[in-house]
Amino acid sequence: MSAESTPIPGEPGGKGRRRKPRSKGRKGLLVTAWVAAGIVVLGGTGAGYVYFKLNGNIKSVDIDQVLGSARPAKADNGSENILVLGSDTRSGSNRELGGGTDDGSARSDTAMIIHVYEGHKKAAVVSLPRDTLIDRPECTDTDGKEHDAATDVMFNSAYTTGGAACAVKTVETMTDIRMDHYLEVDFSGFEKLVDELGGVTVTTTRDIKDTDSHLDLKAGTHELTGAQALGLVRTRHGVGDGSDLGRIQLQQAFIKALVKQVRSVGVLASPKKLYDLADTATKAVTTDSDLGSVNSLVSFASGLKGISPSDMTMVTLPVRYDPANPNRVLVQEAKARQIWTALEHDRPIPRSATADTATGQAKGVVTS
Repeated sequence: MSAESTPIPGEPGGKGRRRKPRSKGRKGLLVTAWVAAGIVVLGGTGAGYVYFKLNGNIKSVDIDQVLGSARPAKADNGSENILVLGSDTRSGSNRELGGGTDDGSARSDTAMIIHVYEGHKKAAVVSLPRDTLIDRPECTDTDGKEHDAATDVMFNSAYTTGGAACAVKTVETMTDIRMDHYLEVDFSGFEKLVDELGGVTVTTTRDIKDTDSHLDLKAGTHELTGAQALGLVRTRHGVGDGSDLGRIQLQQAFIKALVKQVRSVGVLASPKKLYDLADTATKAVTTDSDLGSVNSLVSFASGLKGISPSDMTMVTLPVRYDPANPNRVLVQEAKARQIWTALEHDRPIPRSATADTATGQAKGVVTS
């Protein structure tokens, strides 16, 4: 499979339609950064000090126990699917970073399915727009509380309603694919991780200015701090059509830049730097119970650290703007099914699956 066989989709059919701005309290978070970066760091160290006092940092949830056996079957060829969510909680240090009211709630404003192909040499990333209208299944959260099914609700309502277990069940219902693992990270952890890496270098092909995300970048090459990186992956009004789809395109570009930065750290970094990276990553993450220890994370990471940016295929769930509400998108079911079938059978995602879909018009604004 060509690592770049599936391009980001072209201009949307609904060109010219702009989505209305959202409030500052609805910011997204790039969580695949931790998968592509923090996990790789853990797996690449190979030193005993990495394990020291890190297990206590990791939070985990027992999704398998909650969901039971009525789930899609696990693949038997060594491939894996990981659901990665960004928790937009308004409590603690995240309140300062994200703005908005500390109402005790949390949202999954960024969601991605990462498919690691057999042999763990290549990966496909499918971004799921939070504004996608779906039918949410009935589900039980990790506290045992039952939640009714709902129709025509936003995708990120699954996490808000029933947390990690409901989000996993919703994705498995949408795709008919087993999610082998679950990973979640928050605002403050993302910012600290980028700073621990010493920043991430990106090139912007045009000026980006968004007062909501506190971002002001001139066209050119930048070494982003954690705060700037957070602003970049959260911005939706500074580029493209102002939609969440445009923000997803920026996030996907940033992931590749971040992977490059992590791979440049390597084992030549000081023991303290490597430990600080591992410490930051484990404090930032919530995992499924199978990954809820440093030993498990390192074992898992060993199968991912060989995947370079050129080995990553990135697409967005095929959608179109909702004619009844430009702030929502609808799944193009036939095209989406091409993606799920390809991943289920561990095959490359066909180009036809992402042709003529809404994109957000921000492709190429950020490069690495």
